[in-house]
Amino acid sequence: MSIAAKRLSFFVSSMRWARIALLCLFAFPAFAQLPPKEDELAVKFEIHATPVESFDLRDPQRREFGPLVFRGGIELSSHQPGFGGLSAIRLFDGGTRFVIASDRGRWLRGHVRYDGIRPVAITDAEMAPMLAEDGKPLALKGWFDTESLADDGGIFYVGIERVNQIVKFDYGKDGFAARAVPIDFPPEIKKLPFNKGLEAMTFVPRNLPLGGTLIAMSERGLDDAGNIRGFLIGGPSPGLFGIARIGDFDITDAAVTPNGDLLILERSFSLLRGVGMRIRRVPLKQVRPGVVIKGETLFEADRNYMIDNMEGLAVHRAENGDVVLTLISDDNFNPLQRALLLQFTLKR
Repeated sequence: MSIAAKRLSFFVSSMRWARIALLCLFAFPAFAQLPPKEDELAVKFEIHATPVESFDLRDPQRREFGPLVFRGGIELSSHQPGFGGLSAIRLFDGGTRFVIASDRGRWLRGHVRYDGIRPVAITDAEMAPMLAEDGKPLALKGWFDTESLADDGGIFYVGIERVNQIVKFDYGKDGFAARAVPIDFPPEIKKLPFNKGLEAMTFVPRNLPLGGTLIAMSERGLDDAGNIRGFLIGGPSPGLFGIARIGDFDITDAAVTPNGDLLILERSFSLLRGVGMRIRRVPLKQVRPGVVIKGETLFEADRNYMIDNMEGLAVHRAENGDVVLTLISDDNFNPLQRALLLQFTLKR
């Protein structure tokens, strides 16, 4: 075999193994979710932000995508050990302050700096381990696959997929020093399948339908009819409901809009088609025990758009009154993937 042929063979083999590695991290993300070390403490560090100027890779000038208008985005990177695995996000103070749950059982917080309405930088970044009731890192007891985050006025609920557990923190009072307190939840959550369990949570403000309810959803825990399992915890009408599964999409997060809609973020992946993302909208008044919700598709994206493993969704109202959707991607601590923060205006 010639030298050129050998080089070609090596390149093809390398690409094949790279694709297999990427598939494994998408299909089996638990491989990337290793617990932090016991001696990890809160740290301040720098996050580098690279602008994302266009969302549609085929038409860089396009800004409107159905009811969504692309405001801008940034690709995040850092030399700080442990940065990555961004799974859930909540924004405060008009979108200038954020808290993120990393899937290795860590808090990440900081500020978003804007140029007009475009996010351009992250400042004041800090990271610390979530703490268990005994004050030690939550991950040391094996509770580190922290995939979902919900906020009730400073009381944070965190969903842990690996063990299908929900804990709450008085983050508003204690910040990084807050300790996890397990809550009561439907026993069916414990029966969700490994690595396809508790993935999305959002808390409904008390001025909206289902006010005071913690809504939890599985990634791909299915009922007998093939619908994704959902749970209404607390609130005026607790119980179980279903979300119609459409295609090969799995649920990764959820959020509630100020006008009373439930938004559901979904993700798909295959080696043939690449990565996909979808956002569905369902009026909260349609969500109740025993029903199967479907909703309308706001937008669906494939590899022709600037997306990755989209896992986090948040809604906030900007200072100018816009309702803003923020999406983040989980890079699985894989150099072939990206940690993206993208923002859209929801027009209607």
